[in-house]
Amino acid sequence: MVFELATKVLARVLLPVAKVREPRAARHRAAQWALGLRFPRESLAGLRPETRRAFEGARAEAFWRDGQLIGLTSGHRDAAEQYRLYQESVQRRGSHQEARKWVLPPSESEHVRGMALDVRPTEGARWLERYGHRWNLFSRYDNEPWHFELAASRPERQPHPGAAPVRRSC
Repeated sequence: MVFELATKVLARVLLPVAKVREPRAARHRAAQWALGLRFPRESLAGLRPETRRAFEGARAEAFWRDGQLIGLTSGHRDAAEQYRLYQESVQRRGSHQEARKWVLPPSESEHVRGMALDVRPTEGARWLERYGHRWNLFSRYDNEPWHFELAASRPERQPHPGAAPVRRSC
């Protein structure tokens, strides 16, 4: 609560500086600066430019419109990091089939392509679930409410990563 309040105050303090630097995007810039300080370990490096723009736009809207802070837990991962996470999941869960319910191999991961985001806190993920479509950010997996992907249109929901697409009969 204290960090949230401090972040909101800081953004308002930074707003005049942002107006000087980027008059047309001052609120956007002030929100990014404040949120970057609130979530200092997040890295937007490696995200595709369109994914980064969408995430920054969505979280600036969440911040100014609804007072909601959204941070990035994980964005782009290189193939080696994704492979390590996948192998750890295989070890922990006992099989490739079970591991794929939580972590995909590098060749299938949107994180490796720079198109996926894992966000925090839970309230931020809820906000993005509700309004992320405005920025083409969509939640895909029922078991990962923090995971969002950039897509031109809403992808079909799946129970978990690695699930076969649900085929609907007419």
